[in-house]
Amino acid sequence: MFDTYIFDLDGTLIDTLDDLTVSVNYALHKLNMKTHSKDAIRQFLGNGARALIERAVEGGAQNPMTDKVEELFRTHYLEHEFDTTRPYPGVIEMLSKLKRRNKKIAVVSNKFYAATQQLCKHFFGNYVDVAIGERTDICKKPAPDTVLEALLQLHADKASAVYIGDSEVDIETAENAGIPCISVLWGFRDQTFLQEHGATRFVNNPLQILE
Repeated sequence: MFDTYIFDLDGTLIDTLDDLTVSVNYALHKLNMKTHSKDAIRQFLGNGARALIERAVEGGAQNPMTDKVEELFRTHYLEHEFDTTRPYPGVIEMLSKLKRRNKKIAVVSNKFYAATQQLCKHFFGNYVDVAIGERTDICKKPAPDTVLEALLQLHADKASAVYIGDSEVDIETAENAGIPCISVLWGFRDQTFLQEHGATRFVNNPLQILE
């Protein structure tokens, strides 16, 4: 068993895909741009809001409307982030058992800071000790900075910490931070994809994390 558990958020603790898809397509539609399927949006996720929008907009960062799309997306998402988003089955039970075992729990996400704070407080207020989202003063994943900041705030030892996520970004983040990674199989990437990106430890449901 580990003493500290650091979790990714989207695709790991909560299923945000529907609400993210709606908000991205709302912003694109408002500016008469091509919208995307949920499966396409799934593949755009993992590197934060800016990368999500650049992948969704034709021409990416070179498109002069990208900033406006991102602005519309962020505004819409903050108003609708609770519409359909829910914790994955078993997540609350898993977090509750970790807390009863006196484990330290953090969330580090590339989701923008306000949304990360609101979602964690709403769903996991009694369980998550530290929640860190995208901020201008700290490098986002896969840089190790958010993980190291979480360990600092938790007064936790890296040697007894584990990182849990659903994507290739999470695998790289854990490696850069020098801690083991558990890859979940209910999120935004499948096992074959994760194995191709270096994953070696897998769980099929949240309660397996306790093992």
